[in-house]
Amino acid sequence: MTADLIDGASDVRSGEELDAAVLDAYLAGELDTWQDLDAPLQIEQFPSGYSNLTYLLRKGSTELVLRRPPVAAQVRSGHDMGREFRVLSALQGVYASAPRPLVYCADERVIGAPFYVMERRRGLVLRKVLPERLAGDPELMRRMCLALVDNLAELHAVDVAAAGLESLGKPEGYVRRQVEGWIARWHKAKTDEVPEIDTIAAWLVEHMPVDGDATLVHNDYKFDNVMLDPADPTHIVAVLDWELCTRGDPLMDLGTTLGYWVEAQDHPALQTMAFGPTTAPGALRRSELAARYAEKTGRDVSNMVYYYCFALLKIAVIVQQIFYRYRKGFTRDPRFARLDVVVSALGRAAVEAAEMGRT
Repeated sequence: MTADLIDGASDVRSGEELDAAVLDAYLAGELDTWQDLDAPLQIEQFPSGYSNLTYLLRKGSTELVLRRPPVAAQVRSGHDMGREFRVLSALQGVYASAPRPLVYCADERVIGAPFYVMERRRGLVLRKVLPERLAGDPELMRRMCLALVDNLAELHAVDVAAAGLESLGKPEGYVRRQVEGWIARWHKAKTDEVPEIDTIAAWLVEHMPVDGDATLVHNDYKFDNVMLDPADPTHIVAVLDWELCTRGDPLMDLGTTLGYWVEAQDHPALQTMAFGPTTAPGALRRSELAARYAEKTGRDVSNMVYYYCFALLKIAVIVQQIFYRYRKGFTRDPRFARLDVVVSALGRAAVEAAEMGRT
């Protein structure tokens, strides 16, 4: 494995520290293997996430990963650690890309919030810029894009009954609940007037399609939530960040992927929020991703612009919720200072896509 390509952790950000002594004692009482480790607990943080906080726990040569909600999270349903733990537990042996969870803790006295601990999988996470050794290979970039969308198709083919997840979510009326729910979240988190968001919200309500077939949906599927094998970046080692997973219309899930998929000709403001190297030479376009998905699943993607526009609204609301926490002083992370500009750009992109009728 190519060590320098493995996603790593760094120092914990100010205000997001964990009490190592309390956490160490708790894990010793929950994990038999932890009791036998005679070394101090070291805690680092994976720095790239914008929502739930992810930490690397290291004790000797043993490494685990801890997930918890952000400090002063406003939307608790979007940071449900128990739900994420349940989904990952159910997917063991059913979907190979799901990491193995080990322990869930609902007692907020331990670290100040519910959390869970899982195995650490090692791999490459692609973000805005390709690692130097992978850049300049358009064919490799194309195959990584194909692997990403093919793996999403595999997730949507999971036998929900076999996984024991029949009670997860409410697929009936899923599209309507999602649209109306995210519009409501917008009004709750709004700090400034953004007319484009109001315009696309009204368009989504007016043009709402009926629900498609129900599958397991990840709801945040993009390059920086997927871990690749550094020795073969076309092989997916793990899919991360399952807190929004439910059952629903798979085209809404694909729409989310397209919403995060920034292309080279997109507005410059959107280029700043790329969550993967999707403008690199060889990268598929949004229309090509949708076509590949249709090829793999047989689903009709002719109305994909609706799901894409909804995704842009949803992403804008997620970004706005983070900006709300920054504006209110709940986080001092400097990355969040200009997220209001991103919200406006997403709204404009959605309105333009709806008017042109293409993703």
